Amino acid sequence: MDQAEAELKALREELARTPVEVVVANHAVGLWELAALHLSQKPPQLPSARLAIDALACLVEGLSGRLGEAERALKEGLSQVRLAFVQVSNAQQTEPASGGQR
Repeated sequence: MDQAEAELKALREELARTPVEVVVANHAVGLWELAALHLSQKPPQLPSARLAIDALACLVEGLSGRLGEAERALKEGLSQVRLAFVQVSNAQQTEPASGGQR
């Protein structure tokens, strides 16, 4: 077995020992970060942010009661990113009317 195969085997063994709810929570955080990234672009990439938020919601709401210790923080993060989406979306709608100047 070469070094790359040994490293891959070790990573797979470590992943198998990690509680599944921790792995799912890590993926959910990645979706939250992806949504925030698209919301922070100039101009904001609202369709991409919406998809990431919807995917996050599917995980957090669809697995409610099964996400372990991270569940409360994930629900709060989902609420925060949804609010940010609304705020950014509203700002986008009013910006052309003001000529983009503030």
